[in-house]
Amino acid sequence: MANKYRDKKQEEIEEEIVEVEETVNEEPSKPSRPRKKGVLAKGLSSIFSGTFLSSDKTLKHLPFILFLALIAIGYIANGYYADDKIREVNKITNQLKELRSEYISTKSDLMFESKQSQVAKSAEQLGLKEPIVPPTKIKVDSVQLYKNNK
Repeated sequence: MANKYRDKKQEEIEEEIVEVEETVNEEPSKPSRPRKKGVLAKGLSSIFSGTFLSSDKTLKHLPFILFLALIAIGYIANGYYADDKIREVNKITNQLKELRSEYISTKSDLMFESKQSQVAKSAEQLGLKEPIVPPTKIKVDSVQLYKNNK
């Protein structure tokens, strides 16, 4: 029974096809009634179709709708403003860190250059030498100096 249609005639095959189609089409059909739309479906369909703009209820509530739209725009603008301020704060924080590290490195360079040995090396390039003999203290008697000046 490799092919059950091989031995049948064309008329018999067509009759079987018609019988199968009739059995498929004989489903018990329910009486078709229009489906009721839900409240949400009605509202969305009126919004998408634009019919809600012509109703009296919408015109009655128009100030409140405009108020809500204004609040939504303000909310969005506030979000953008906050994002800008966060970026600005991050930028200033990075600049502060860079300036702080530059201050610390400059301060350490200044401390190194102000040591006595470094000052002596810099002075040698100008032709000045560090004295080997310690300085002597000169004592002057102020009374005698006062008498000599008169």
